[in-house]
Amino acid sequence: MTGHPGATITHDVEEATMLYLLSLRYTASEQDAEPFIKDHVGYLEEHHRGGTFLVSGQTVPTSIGGAIVAHGVDRPTIEQITAQDPFVIHGVAAYTITTITPGRVHPGLADVLKADG
Repeated sequence: MTGHPGATITHDVEEATMLYLLSLRYTASEQDAEPFIKDHVGYLEEHHRGGTFLVSGQTVPTSIGGAIVAHGVDRPTIEQITAQDPFVIHGVAAYTITTITPGRVHPGLADVLKADG
């Protein structure tokens, strides 16, 4: 098994929450998306502050779009959240949502990923 030296893996999946890999793909050019960047960044910041978005960033190359790792909500809620992205509202991007059931979690993330309640 490979990994970081000293890192252990937890198998405590019963307490883990579902994760969502949100792949954002431009449906128009990056230039077409430019007018909506400020609102898109505000959307990202809102959901990071709320704790739903754990990680977000642009793809390499940036012309593809971006990706977000989200948690703490159910599938219908994450679908509603992605529909509220200004990029989606203005028709310059679309999401693909992949639901992940955590099987192994790095100990540094275990508390973050525990289910509510």
